[in-house]
Amino acid sequence: MRLLVVGRLSGQLATAVKMAMAHGAKVSHVERGDQATEQLRRGQGADLLMVDYRVDIAALIAANEAERIHVPVVACGVDADAADAANAIRAGAKEFIPLPPEADLIAAVLSAVADDERPLISADPSMKAVIQLADQVARSEASILITGESGVGKEVMARYLHAGSKRSERPFISVNCAAIPDNLLESELFGHEKGAFTGAMARRIGKFEEADGGTLLLDEISEMDVRLQAKLLRALQERVIDRVGGTKPVPVNIRIIATSNRDLAKSVAEGTFREDLLYRLNVVNLRLPALRERPGDIAVLADHFVKKYAAANGVPVRPISAEAKRALISHRWNGNVRELENAMHRAVLLAVGPEIDVEAIRLPDGQPLAMGSHGAAPDAGVAGRAAHVADTVTRAHVGQTVAQMEKTLILDTLSHCLGNRTHAANILGISIRTLRNKLNEYADEGTSIPAPQSGVAASGYAAA
Repeated sequence: MRLLVVGRLSGQLATAVKMAMAHGAKVSHVERGDQATEQLRRGQGADLLMVDYRVDIAALIAANEAERIHVPVVACGVDADAADAANAIRAGAKEFIPLPPEADLIAAVLSAVADDERPLISADPSMKAVIQLADQVARSEASILITGESGVGKEVMARYLHAGSKRSERPFISVNCAAIPDNLLESELFGHEKGAFTGAMARRIGKFEEADGGTLLLDEISEMDVRLQAKLLRALQERVIDRVGGTKPVPVNIRIIATSNRDLAKSVAEGTFREDLLYRLNVVNLRLPALRERPGDIAVLADHFVKKYAAANGVPVRPISAEAKRALISHRWNGNVRELENAMHRAVLLAVGPEIDVEAIRLPDGQPLAMGSHGAAPDAGVAGRAAHVADTVTRAHVGQTVAQMEKTLILDTLSHCLGNRTHAANILGISIRTLRNKLNEYADEGTSIPAPQSGVAASGYAAA
């Protein structure tokens, strides 16, 4: 984890820095907020800013966001009272650490912000075969393409590859190509020079240069615009990039890992992805099987998530009952590992008694796992109710236009996914760019759009 400390390095703050370094953080230091923004702009990235509360935190965050730099801030200080802490939080800090620091508090904050506790856990033979291949190629310089459905753990695999590579001591930088609008992605990847476009007030180092010497993960590469794919191809072939508005190429030394939840060969046939870029990225392909294809992983992953979220929520670790494990293993898990993780987070919060039983394992809408999903044969009553629901839904659609039905389907799916755009787009079978355009269109019409949720939903069930 990379930590940037902002403020005068007093004795107590220096102690906090030493504690952070003892927990594996790589620390750099500046005294002023503008120096912090400038350092981040130059590509000397950070995962967390630890800022003295006497620094203008609101101005620092505003300056960073103007440069599209989003790094969480934790405030700290000596002799700060409750009002000082509250003001720092209102200014945008995520947490306040009183100084002198406590070692456990420093460790907890670093762990919560970094969220690096994502080990690659597997017991199923099909997944172990993929991991064996990953181990074979990890120390090479080959580009890797990781494919699989949304939620199978593609970024976890990318981090595993980086950790096993010769570049493991250098930066691992991730860019979600689906989450950044096309007109901003070029600058985000390649950086820009001062005056390159309106608002470019200074040179900005892009992710390619920030990852220099390390690994750059291009997440959901299939969502990248074809025009930008040409520039990416040149960067991969010649190991140089051109900043937006730049006049000379900049050499870079990186290893590329890309992920996609789409069939890129099909995208090539449709003309939305360059064939030569696919060949360049797909030196080695690691296809991660869906969770339903690796049932041997379900129980071990569920146990891991129970321990993780019991510790995070300060509750006892309860074992998963035998019946609950059978239900987990037979469920389809269309959202894969991500869906299982969220379900076990809810189960940790909802469980009563000595074990986590079936009743504690809930779907995102708060409903329990269906009895038929863990081996019990559905009875005629269930079939009858299903037929009645299907008939009701059909009648409700009569008289609607195709556009109205499409809007209802998109919004209902987004609500079902608790606002998760990537998951919803995957279920709908459309690109996240198409989904984003549709949602913008609905928002312009005055329609309320479900926002990504976390924590506990109105139903009382966690919506992580």
